[in-house]
Amino acid sequence: MVINTNVSAQSSARLLGESSAMLSKSLARLSSGSKIVSPEDDAAGLAVSMRFDAQINRIGAARTNVSNAISFAQTQDGFLKKVSTALDRMSELAILAQDVTKGDADRALYDAEFTKLEGYISDLTTKDFNGVSLFSGSALSVVVDSEGKTYSMNGVAATTYSADAGSVGTASGAATALSTIKTRITSLATDRATIGANISALNSYNDQLGVLKDNLSAGNSRIKDVDVAEESTQ
Repeated sequence: MVINTNVSAQSSARLLGESSAMLSKSLARLSSGSKIVSPEDDAAGLAVSMRFDAQINRIGAARTNVSNAISFAQTQDGFLKKVSTALDRMSELAILAQDVTKGDADRALYDAEFTKLEGYISDLTTKDFNGVSLFSGSALSVVVDSEGKTYSMNGVAATTYSADAGSVGTASGAATALSTIKTRITSLATDRATIGANISALNSYNDQLGVLKDNLSAGNSRIKDVDVAEESTQ
């Protein structure tokens, strides 16, 4: 019989300490919702999870960039819709001014409206989006993924529409102005198609980022999120 050393008590104390530590860890996991409370729980899993967290945050930032670029392009198209209306009316005025039953006084009235519409279109050169010119003609590089890849968004130049279109004050002047306006209408159609292509591509990038974020979040969850039922049993 051993008198000085109570081995059974020591063993019981050790087991109680281990059980208490496991209970504390389980409670910490349940209260935090994470099964990686400290690095020693899963060193490799923690490293992977941290990289996933960083990438997911970058994806969120990239989606913000893409969404803002889409808003930029939609604003461009909003202005060009109004330009389309103005050009349509200007072409109509150029035809009306060639009416042989109209005199110079009538044509002067047509020309006054024609000039005002031309001024409205020329004002496009001053429009911007958060300080960035909408119609500078320069391409914009939009970051479209978490690694910094960019998409070149083709620009639209307002100078195409801001040049002098002439006058419809005379029948001959109206004929010349009509030719100019028809050229601008063709250019406008091309520009709106370009903007449409930009929006379509950016929407695709935005959808792709959304799917990637969902998949990475699911993978990250499997690594670090606690299984409540299992941990409660433990």
